Amino acid sequence: MIEMDLLGFFAGAFTTAAFVPQALQVWRSRSTRDISLGMYVVFVIGVGLWLAYGVALGSLPVILANSVTLLLAAFVLIMKLKHG
Repeated sequence: MIEMDLLGFFAGAFTTAAFVPQALQVWRSRSTRDISLGMYVVFVIGVGLWLAYGVALGSLPVILANSVTLLLAAFVLIMKLKHG
């Protein structure tokens, strides 16, 4: 089971890290013009559901990855709503 958790931690780290450049770009430029509002709404809902699933299973890799991803994606979504 430890190998599977390790795989989950690595998978979560890479997929979560993929959102860091976008969040940094939005933070620096305050521009969200080319970001799809619909995509981020659906994505934030999906990540929230994955987080709930991870909590229900008690899966630390799923919980950690989706918690951080939810924060990053929600930040981009809020900036999109605020700065359109």
